[in-house]
Amino acid sequence: MSNVLIVVDKLEDWEPYYPSDLVISFDHYLSLKTPPGQRVRVINLCSDYSYLSQGYYCSLLAEAKGHHVIPTSRVLNDIWSPLLYQLNVEEVFETLDKMFKKGERPEQLEFKTYFGQVSEPSLKPLAKAVFERFPSPIVAVTLKYLDGHWVIADLGIIDHKSLTDAEETEFGEALDRFSRQVWHPKKARKHARYDLAILLNEQEKTPPSNMPAIKKFIQAGKNLGVDVEIISPDDFMRLPEFDALFIRETTSIEHHTYRFAKKAESMGLVVIDDPTSILRCTNKIYLADLFAANGVPAPRTLIVSRDRPEQLEQAAATLGFPIVVKIPDGSFSRGVVKVEDSEELRTRTAELFMESSLLLAQEFLYTDFDWRIGILNNKALFACRYYMVKDHWQIYHHETDEEANLVDKSDKTKSGGFDTLPTFEVPRAVLQAALKAAKQIGDGFYGVDVKQWGDKAYVIEVNDNPSIDAGVEDEYLGNELYSLIMQEFVRRMEE
Repeated sequence: MSNVLIVVDKLEDWEPYYPSDLVISFDHYLSLKTPPGQRVRVINLCSDYSYLSQGYYCSLLAEAKGHHVIPTSRVLNDIWSPLLYQLNVEEVFETLDKMFKKGERPEQLEFKTYFGQVSEPSLKPLAKAVFERFPSPIVAVTLKYLDGHWVIADLGIIDHKSLTDAEETEFGEALDRFSRQVWHPKKARKHARYDLAILLNEQEKTPPSNMPAIKKFIQAGKNLGVDVEIISPDDFMRLPEFDALFIRETTSIEHHTYRFAKKAESMGLVVIDDPTSILRCTNKIYLADLFAANGVPAPRTLIVSRDRPEQLEQAAATLGFPIVVKIPDGSFSRGVVKVEDSEELRTRTAELFMESSLLLAQEFLYTDFDWRIGILNNKALFACRYYMVKDHWQIYHHETDEEANLVDKSDKTKSGGFDTLPTFEVPRAVLQAALKAAKQIGDGFYGVDVKQWGDKAYVIEVNDNPSIDAGVEDEYLGNELYSLIMQEFVRRMEE
């Protein structure tokens, strides 16, 4: 369980707002002793953040104490100098360009953000971008469009005591949203040992976990003294409230899931899936080279380049038909095709090359089912057999693949049947191959897909956020599966 502290110069500075025992003076914070290992979040609301001021020392000493503070000393250093805050603000300017892509572009914009919030709806994306780059309680920004590009004309952290009554209300509401534990004096605070966030996206059509499974994770956490809360992609700046992050959304490098994982890891949170695992698992070309270099049994695989058409002929001669062709970062069988001859190979790869400059060509091994071995911290948790869709060669069938873009997510999807077994019933070769593959990635939570061909096993890929659906992967272990995963979070948080 983490503590949240609001530090002000003097307690009288908090008079316009609702009284809270979480508000302390700077002098009190200087003398504050916290037990080793206790997570503390500090919201620094001192009036002066200039060099060697109380506000500056508040952030600096918070970092020395191991507390997570907003704003950090790095932000304070950046925000003092135009030469510094003009650097690394591409995301701010990209947001501006998107906002005014179709409309009339103003010559100047002035606004204040309160923990990344702003009252003007049209400025919300911009306020969020500014806050992610300069996370501070109140930031005043002036932007100008000069000589065909945007510049930051002025940027500064504002003293909350300088706000008008209306602005004080807006600031208080933003603080409430930013740290919900601070602003509800009538609500009893939970005395959980730890706080864990589960990242979900309600818009995702094929998430790694269905809602019944999420509820089981929440209950398993509660049983272990962990307060589990669902967060959305809009809650990026709430990460400091938690001790751990569990990503239950399909991951990708160019995606908010990777940014969440990177940010959480940098703040010392326990993260599953960690950014290194995401980086390694989401690219099948990387996995193919990794397996080959470390002796992980896998189907024969070749990498083909858009700029080397002769490699298609080499793949046909080496692998024989049929051949499975894949884009590097597809998921749920998307961007994966089976070709029967040279003509189809050229046609289908031309479509896939529109998505990626490199593709994987892999020998086709037909099986009635694929093994999925769930592995956490290099130990097998569950085993499933996912059966192929009737009259199809994959466990997922996207019905409009022939009519639409191969990675389009608007199609209708069918999936085959399944059965779930105890891991001790899995053939030895399958289990050993899965464990060897997962070990090359790390000690996270992985789903290893394996094909069994006679008495041999071949690893197809390692997934960094394996499916855990109630009624599927938990069919054998039941609630124990959720408890085992939450226990691993607790073990890591205690370490």
